[in-house]
Amino acid sequence: MTILAIDTSNYPLGVALIEENQVLGEYITNLKKNHSVRIMPAIQTLMKDCERVPAQLTKIVVAKGPGSYTGVRIGVSIAKTLAWSLKIPLVGISSLEIIAAGAGRYFDGYVSPLIDARRGQVYTGLYQYQNGQFTTVKEDRLVLSADWAAALKEEQKPILFVGNDLALHQTVLEDTLGSKAVFAAITEHNPRPSELALLGREKQGEDIHSFVPNYIRLAEAEAKWLEANGKI
Repeated sequence: MTILAIDTSNYPLGVALIEENQVLGEYITNLKKNHSVRIMPAIQTLMKDCERVPAQLTKIVVAKGPGSYTGVRIGVSIAKTLAWSLKIPLVGISSLEIIAAGAGRYFDGYVSPLIDARRGQVYTGLYQYQNGQFTTVKEDRLVLSADWAAALKEEQKPILFVGNDLALHQTVLEDTLGSKAVFAAITEHNPRPSELALLGREKQGEDIHSFVPNYIRLAEAEAKWLEANGKI
């Protein structure tokens, strides 16, 4: 099994190839640059360096959001096109789950990945490794970071917070949770595309035509249009 993983859901751009139990290659950047221009050259370079051709791929795994609306759409569109043209399965994984999986594998507690959503809000969820399996404790959501911290105060385990936007909300988390809050090192904040591939390795493929990103909330322009037209 040769899996190509694609993540353009936020500023980090990542692609990886895994084959059976080996990571063949991985490419990650964390730059404010146009993913639509860079993602295909990144995939082509990775495939060439790993001496693989598209016909050898057996599955595509993509980060399906939440995150940047444009970024999520780019990754999902390319993943769907590749899966359809190659006639191979497509699997979508939460962008938050990918962040959490990379940092929390050996943490004895819960993991809360964070993506800033502006106005004091974050995209987040709660995960943990249990009996060797990565499981969801609280589903992904959009919430005020202050409300999220208050909700986590009742948990009985330490909580590892991770994500490139952590610094924007760290003070709120510390003030509410005290020593229960643990903060990941900077080297753990970027989502690893190889973790993305691993998370999707055993999952069944989804219907390519009906596959859509998970934005958690509508784009602001779309929400305003719906509200103005009495749809929400």
